[in-house]
Amino acid sequence: MGNPIKIIKNGIVDENPTFRQVIGMCPTLAVTSSAINGIGMGLSTAAVLICSNVVISLLRKIIPDKVRIPAFVVVIASFVTIVQFLLQAYVPFLNDALGLYIPLIVVNCIILGRAEAFASKNNPVDSFFDGIGMGLGFTVALTVLGLVREFLGAGTLFGIAVLPEAFPDTLMMIMSPGAFLTLGVLMAILNYFTNKKSA
Repeated sequence: MGNPIKIIKNGIVDENPTFRQVIGMCPTLAVTSSAINGIGMGLSTAAVLICSNVVISLLRKIIPDKVRIPAFVVVIASFVTIVQFLLQAYVPFLNDALGLYIPLIVVNCIILGRAEAFASKNNPVDSFFDGIGMGLGFTVALTVLGLVREFLGAGTLFGIAVLPEAFPDTLMMIMSPGAFLTLGVLMAILNYFTNKKSA
């Protein structure tokens, strides 16, 4: 069994899905127009990732190698359906805001990638912590993106106005170009400090 803290840190910092591996970009760029959307999408993906990692790890010796990818997709889709039903029942405004991107978690390469690269080769405990690490890393990335874009684009944080109405908002930041610009700047800042630290 691996070191849980190291496994979690790996997902949040060393192999962050968004800032390091640059995967799962579709929901990252599409739903982060606000911090609440970022947290909602991140936690939904994290829940599916953790649960599917554990189940796939438990079934790894039973699933035939020839059908492992379809089997992984079925497991992931089952948990996505559960998450979507829970959002519809308890957080309908978030479900409406995230829309199509909740069902698309099924084909999110972060989840399928971790199933193939980690859960299918490791025990359930390590797979559980890997899911937590990668899920938290994705959630943190989406939340930070959402915070920056919402603040600069609408002058709010978590829907609460923090800038005076007279302050000029940059509407572009909550539109598609703002997503690319914010992601690029955040990745550049992260790489700068990482390279400086390792130098």
